[in-house]
Amino acid sequence: MAAVAGALDLVRYFGRWGRRPAQHVLGNAGRFTYLLIDLERGLTAWRIWVPRTLDQATAVGYGSLFIVLLVAGFAGAVTSLQTGYQFTGALPLYYAGAVISESMILELGPVLTALILAGRIGARYAAELGTMRVTEQIDALESLGRSPVSHLLIPRVVAGLLVIPALTMFANATGIVVGYLTAKGSLGLTYGDFEYGARYFFRPLDLWYSAIKSGCFAAALTTIPCYLGFNTQQGAEGVGRATTQAVVSASVAILMLDAVITKLLLVAK
Repeated sequence: MAAVAGALDLVRYFGRWGRRPAQHVLGNAGRFTYLLIDLERGLTAWRIWVPRTLDQATAVGYGSLFIVLLVAGFAGAVTSLQTGYQFTGALPLYYAGAVISESMILELGPVLTALILAGRIGARYAAELGTMRVTEQIDALESLGRSPVSHLLIPRVVAGLLVIPALTMFANATGIVVGYLTAKGSLGLTYGDFEYGARYFFRPLDLWYSAIKSGCFAAALTTIPCYLGFNTQQGAEGVGRATTQAVVSASVAILMLDAVITKLLLVAK
């Protein structure tokens, strides 16, 4: 009987241990779904969120342009150098143009841009909204009969959806140009060979694939930090925890979406 009682206690312990994370995940999923519904409902108040969206888009796009182009340039240069190291003497030089352009368009441009912005924009959104929550600014807005969703959340989400795909296209172009210049200096690659390789392996789907990925990444790295910041608790400590969770959660979501979208759009082809 003592052995049976001990086994039952062990089962209860693991049951409680597994139930708490499950309840936490299900609770967050429910609240996140309600937030998405509120975002959809708030779109009707366009006179409120449109002017604020333009301000957010300017701050996000202009403020992030330099770091995005810098990272894309280094990614293109490294891709070019690694291509020369791996394929020189084994394949024609025009393959370097294909590898550089396709790597930037299909993977490095969208993913690196999204990860950089998850740290910059995601942390900013979570910290701003979390500070507003713990200092009761959001409560004051609600007490005045104003919708925090229309005033605070929708402008940030829509601005990200508009600006991040554009930043991704700039990153793609910058990475390709810097990759070509690096290959020209290190491999002696001519512009004709680079253009031939890039065009030979290019498909119109590639640009659509890059745009679709960047749009999905933009949705993840704006809605998740907004949700975590909007539901911040426990003062300054809660703001710091929400900011950290926003960056980590958005980055993981980006990598998961990358795998899923690649499976759906490319592998099936």
